[in-house]
Amino acid sequence: MNSIFTYIFLGISLAAPVRPVNAAQLNTGIKNGFFHAWIFGFGALLADILYMVLVYFGVGQFVDSPYIKIFLWSFGCFVLTYTGIESLLTLHKIKLNFHKEKRVRFRQSLSSGFLLSLLNPLTILFWLGIFGSVLAEASQKITDSQLILYSFAIIGGIILWDTFMAFLSSGARKFLSNKFLVIISIISSLSMLGFGIYFGIQAYQLLF
Repeated sequence: MNSIFTYIFLGISLAAPVRPVNAAQLNTGIKNGFFHAWIFGFGALLADILYMVLVYFGVGQFVDSPYIKIFLWSFGCFVLTYTGIESLLTLHKIKLNFHKEKRVRFRQSLSSGFLLSLLNPLTILFWLGIFGSVLAEASQKITDSQLILYSFAIIGGIILWDTFMAFLSSGARKFLSNKFLVIISIISSLSMLGFGIYFGIQAYQLLF
């Protein structure tokens, strides 16, 4: 049981650091409420699970290629920069959604979370790179059933963090002023832009 809780905490630790998905989830919760933020996080989790499955099949070794890394950093730069700019250009919709004059479909939030996590270089490099190495080492010490159990524990930790983020963003939406919500949304959008620029720099350094 202690090992299970350790891996649950590992899942929380993986999801907790400030990253593009967290910034976008916060932005989604502020604009559309708890369920949209949670569905967004669930979409991101589906991408995480997909990469975990790929690690089991040994795909992680391809990430070591410099050409693959250049593509990942470049594509991530484009996706995050586009998302950040789009969020800044739609700040006026916070007020509209706050008064529920416009609804966004859940499948849109789900697909946004899935695609942002799926195309995020940090997600790809972690799951296929770092997690692949950890998995290879752990597989020598534990059984396959334990490995599957611990993987589910990691997923459970990620779900707990996503739920917390959804509560945080929807709570801010209910109790804070509209002006302050816009400020938070600006910060989260700038965070995505910052990650986009960082990814672009990484691609440039690998290329030259």
